Amino acid sequence: MLSDIEIARRARMLPIGRIAADCGIDPEFIEPYGKYKAKVTQAAIDALADRPDGKLVLVTAVNPTPAGEGKTTVTIGLSMALNRVGVRSAAALREPSLGPCFGVKGGAAGGGYAQVVPMEDINLHFTGDIHAVTAANNLLAAMIDNSLHQGNPLGLDPRRITWKRAIDMNDRALRRIVVGLGGAADGVPREDGFDISVASEVMAVLCLAEDAADLKDRLARMIVGYTRDGGAVSAGEIGAAGAMAALLAGAVNPNLVQTLENTPAIIHGGPFANIAHGCNSVRATKLALKLSDVCVTEAGFGADLGAEKFLDIKCRAAGLSPSAAVIVATARALKHNAGVPKAALSAPDADAVRRGAANLAKHIENMRKYGLPAVVAINRRETDSDDELNAIREAARAAGAECAVADVWAEGGAGGAELARVVLAAIGRGRGYGPLYPGDMPLTEKIETIVREIYGADGVDYAPAAAKKLAEYEALGAGGLPVCIAKTQYSLSDDPKLLGRPSGFRVSVRDARLSAGAGFVVALLGDIMTMPGLPKVPAAVGIDVDADGGITGLF
Repeated sequence: MLSDIEIARRARMLPIGRIAADCGIDPEFIEPYGKYKAKVTQAAIDALADRPDGKLVLVTAVNPTPAGEGKTTVTIGLSMALNRVGVRSAAALREPSLGPCFGVKGGAAGGGYAQVVPMEDINLHFTGDIHAVTAANNLLAAMIDNSLHQGNPLGLDPRRITWKRAIDMNDRALRRIVVGLGGAADGVPREDGFDISVASEVMAVLCLAEDAADLKDRLARMIVGYTRDGGAVSAGEIGAAGAMAALLAGAVNPNLVQTLENTPAIIHGGPFANIAHGCNSVRATKLALKLSDVCVTEAGFGADLGAEKFLDIKCRAAGLSPSAAVIVATARALKHNAGVPKAALSAPDADAVRRGAANLAKHIENMRKYGLPAVVAINRRETDSDDELNAIREAARAAGAECAVADVWAEGGAGGAELARVVLAAIGRGRGYGPLYPGDMPLTEKIETIVREIYGADGVDYAPAAAKKLAEYEALGAGGLPVCIAKTQYSLSDDPKLLGRPSGFRVSVRDARLSAGAGFVVALLGDIMTMPGLPKVPAAVGIDVDADGGITGLF
């Protein structure tokens, strides 16, 4: 059996100018990064402005196992399958972060015969967008500390600086640090910390900006800390917005690549869905809609995280109106949600699948709350038994969703033909997209609406510091913003051990952050961290370079 990277290396890629031309982009309006990757410029986007938009299909999932359940693989496979059945399609995806690549999950460019290529480039550095986010984030951090060192003209309280440094790697030792040690010439000593780059507000701003001008405006609005009397200080007041925008001048443009079957794929932006809003950029999605009759996009982790944020934050901000939701389910994930130990997940157990399917039913129910028809895509694995697949079909239909097996990992687009036809039939069946809550609802009520309606909790408990911050954000005029909840991806609750469809639980909001540039308020639940750590045996242990310079071990 070939590995993902071996399959990717055998792909017959077309020159990126050919991919651009075939989907309606003038090759003169792209900036190639080698033969098979390119930035799509604003001129190209402007030239497509009068073209009608295609339909938007969101791919989401049940609550996953730690290894992930293949949303990206299904997204890519579905896009290829739609093209095979005669419907012009493009995929809109997030950029992989180096954290998961070297941590738990390995590469994130799809898998098997449903991949985007060039796979190594996409997983490692790509076109430098995440590095640009990191640089812009840390330029602001340096300018904040320089302002303190140079007499603190803005009156920042060193104890109330909220801006953190960033690095695109899982490094738990950087969660809490002290900077400015060494003497007067080395700055003002204070507590600080790092977030992973994809959790930086700069990444969220990049992903939600409509264009370069909107990007700079959003950067300027980002709050970096507070004065002793409680006044907010912004990146614009620090004087950093213009320079940050310069660092992001290329990164703001979406990236064009292709699938193994030469379907166009727009990959741009990479926020995590458990600690950020979990969607590719607005610019990428809008471009993909212009290039296709059906744009297939994905949102991270389970539908309680990525899909909720896609529907309540991104669609609301960008004026997007999705037509259907595809919920990826695997027998493995449903057995995990039934409490089956990791070591036994590959063993056939249809009864465990039926018990775990309560989790699937909740996600189907939730998509209906947004007015979307739901289609369940069974991401088939070699170890799945027919009884297990039938159990998933029965559970999906009992919950009111159509269902199809996706064999895209093994067969590429051909293995997604059934799913493509089911999705096309579902488009437009719902009442039509609408967000879960109105924008003028107070922040605490928004949090409680998500917690009760999407997670199924009985209520919310607020730590005193979190309650105080939320009240302060209301006083600052941020009460009309949507909320972005950061919590574990493994459960509908804030406790990763509460699997399936838990009931009779409450969640705890321990902290809150105002992302004024991105345009949302972050509520941190339970023990969620914005800087992940590495596992006992990181994926990095298996990654290497051979004597010819070929990378191995990404998958």
